[in-house]
Amino acid sequence: MGLNKIITKLEQEALTPDEILNDLMEGNNRFTSDNFHSRDYNALKVSATVGQYPKAVILSCVDSRVPVETVFDQGIGDIFVARVAGNFENKDILGSMEYACKVAGSKLVFVMGHESCGAVSAACDGIELGNITHLLSNIKPAVEAVKTEGKRDSTNKKFVHDVVEKNVRLTMERVREKSPILKDMEYKGDIKIIGGVYSLQSGKVELLS
Repeated sequence: MGLNKIITKLEQEALTPDEILNDLMEGNNRFTSDNFHSRDYNALKVSATVGQYPKAVILSCVDSRVPVETVFDQGIGDIFVARVAGNFENKDILGSMEYACKVAGSKLVFVMGHESCGAVSAACDGIELGNITHLLSNIKPAVEAVKTEGKRDSTNKKFVHDVVEKNVRLTMERVREKSPILKDMEYKGDIKIIGGVYSLQSGKVELLS
């Protein structure tokens, strides 16, 4: 795959889910070491007009401190990115993931939470405000599932961290439960569904086992 043209259909088809994951993690290593690939974005823009065959779809939080393509050192046309505060799934995001994988050929579904997530912290605090109340209800199952010592609110940093991880794991489970298409593709080995947590401090993405 060249750095000055977008990935082609043949290149996408030749990749395995594990190779794509390895590519993303190598990109994250370049990000943390400030050793980015050099890209000709004008050439990429022209190349992108013929179509798109991204390698992966990443579900991330809307947090402005988590620039997904940059975190993985990916260029134009390399990945789909779905974003919502708290990086949880809903019907629209599931449909987007199904499009990415079943229609456009992506082979990796990556749910990525992040350190010090404001949406998770708000869910831990039981915040209720306008449409935010409904949004946070999607994170509540993770809050309720985590056991902790001390306070069960955002002042307990370990509690928030554990809820961030649990929220990623529960989101992955619900993707499988709510999307027979993606579950079947994973069962057949056509895709992988994985999760990870991004560190604001180090820039590293830690995969969840």
